[in-house]
Amino acid sequence: MDKAIIALAAALALGLSALATGWAQSKIGSAGAGAIAEKPELTGTMLIMLAIPETMVILGFVVATMILYM
Repeated sequence: MDKAIIALAAALALGLSALATGWAQSKIGSAGAGAIAEKPELTGTMLIMLAIPETMVILGFVVATMILYM
């Protein structure tokens, strides 16, 4: 039973962070498309803004790994 709870905790850590990242990127992407349509010079800034939420998935993976192997 303990291993099942640990596996569930690790799955939640990674799964919820991935869902949150997808939601954030959808909002940023739609706003970025509108901003780039009006000002094409914002392309670099919007690429950086889309990359920032990816750190949530990386941190979720680190937490899931720590849960499984600690």
